[in-house]
Amino acid sequence: MKKFFLIIIFCNTSFLNISAQSEINFQIKIIAKGDFVFFAVDQFENIYLLNAANQLKKINANDDSVAVFNSGRKFGMISQIDASNPLHILVFYNDFSTLLILDNQLSVRNTIDLRKQNIFQVQAVCRSHDNNIWLFDAIENKLKKINEAGNLILETADFRQLFGNDFNFISITEENELVYLYDPKHGVFIFDIYGALKNRIAITDWKNFAIENGELRGTKNDSLFNYSIKTFSFAEQLLPKIFQDAISIKIASSKIYVLKKNEVYRIIGNFN
Repeated sequence: MKKFFLIIIFCNTSFLNISAQSEINFQIKIIAKGDFVFFAVDQFENIYLLNAANQLKKINANDDSVAVFNSGRKFGMISQIDASNPLHILVFYNDFSTLLILDNQLSVRNTIDLRKQNIFQVQAVCRSHDNNIWLFDAIENKLKKINEAGNLILETADFRQLFGNDFNFISITEENELVYLYDPKHGVFIFDIYGALKNRIAITDWKNFAIENGELRGTKNDSLFNYSIKTFSFAEQLLPKIFQDAISIKIASSKIYVLKKNEVYRIIGNFN
């Protein structure tokens, strides 16, 4: 097992100025109806819908139901789903610190009991580019990378020693060999794939945080926000009324997916 310590590099730390607001032109389609509590979208526009009975359903880009995973209550309720790799879908159960890896037909490929690795409380998980797994261990306050056998590949130092704070990371995403952790109170922490801190951006209080091609996106109040890491530009767009009371919003290029009570929408428009 290798252990890596963070190299503290505060470069391009950004404090943001809001640009003028603009409105979004859009088209709306209802994709599915049901008692859904969470959903994820992959790169092929397949949608993974989790209902209140802990059942996971996959709907393809043509809005056809193509697979179902009946999780039941063996590991408790599903806490997180990562569909960034459609062939290796991560399903995390916080109650039992257990990860399932599903294939594209939602059949179980592997089960990882994190408790065997002394990992008992995880805030967020995601796939890495090399089909390993990133997670934030909330007890040790470390970003860790494990393989599908559950073995530790690397870890950072304790965040409390480095930053003097406790954290509540709601998402981890890897893109283009960078790992993004988002805490709505403390902002965005960006690491390289070796566990060194590359940047920290003062974006706070966003919901529905997402990264696409170096663009940070999220929602706050009645607006959609977009921040470019490359150009340091920041934009705000007013959201339509359909977004009000949304349970969850997924932002992807020219499409936004919205989960509201009993309905899931696909919204097509210009969000750049």
